[in-house]
Amino acid sequence: MTKSHISRRARGGICAALAVGMLTPVALGAAPAAAATPKVSCTSAKGGLAAKLSKDITAALKGRMPTTAVALHDRTNRTTCTLRPTSAYDSASVVKATVLAALLRDADRHNRHLTQRETALSTKMITKSDNDATTTLWKQLGATKVRAFLKAAGMTHTVPGAGGSWGLTQITAQDEQRLLTLLTARNSVLSDSARSYELGLMRKVIPSQRWGTPAGAPASDTVQVKNGWLQRATHGWRVHSIGAFAGNGHDYTLTVLTQDNKTMNDGVDTIQAVARSVHQDLNRS
Repeated sequence: MTKSHISRRARGGICAALAVGMLTPVALGAAPAAAATPKVSCTSAKGGLAAKLSKDITAALKGRMPTTAVALHDRTNRTTCTLRPTSAYDSASVVKATVLAALLRDADRHNRHLTQRETALSTKMITKSDNDATTTLWKQLGATKVRAFLKAAGMTHTVPGAGGSWGLTQITAQDEQRLLTLLTARNSVLSDSARSYELGLMRKVIPSQRWGTPAGAPASDTVQVKNGWLQRATHGWRVHSIGAFAGNGHDYTLTVLTQDNKTMNDGVDTIQAVARSVHQDLNRS
């Protein structure tokens, strides 16, 4: 994807966010200093893989401006990597995956299917990151049902945004991985049909929003993704991506959260540098 394409998309995202009151005017001033090279912690049942991932993710982040959180889990070889797993970030549109999960759980608890209206709103919210659809579903659920889902899901560090400000929900890489785990494996929180429905929408995200964690994934992989981007007066651009990947003998999830980006492109580039390293190392022969 070209930088000019990302810039046009970013402008559209800003306008949509303004429509729901999510943005604060950008403060002018010096850009934040580049963060020190972070320490990535990895473990794996596969010999040498943890050290390789730690080295390559660290190299991908070296010298980059954003403050970045990373969480990775590959079920097939019991591999995990973390960086700032419990640091809080404004969610931007990544929270839409949580909104849909909360809606699906609530429907299951009332022994009903989604209505035609809810299906249409959910599709727009996930595949096109539609803000108006998200606002409608957020209001329908209300804070009580959102919090009930977070408690059931074990997403203990996630704090819903006040009022209608769903994009200011506080999230962590650890909790986003918890959500991806619930979506990709059988559990008592989300039914199999609910998981299948949400993952199906995440596979159908429109091409212009399929950047981020899918970068570098094998062409044969099944890719499920949800991204978010938001600019505020402090910490610049927040740019996030969560993804689930299956194929080539692997089954893994990846979360990359960033803030302190000077531009949206900076965040996209950082996430994709990490993603390429991860996909390459996990899929190495």
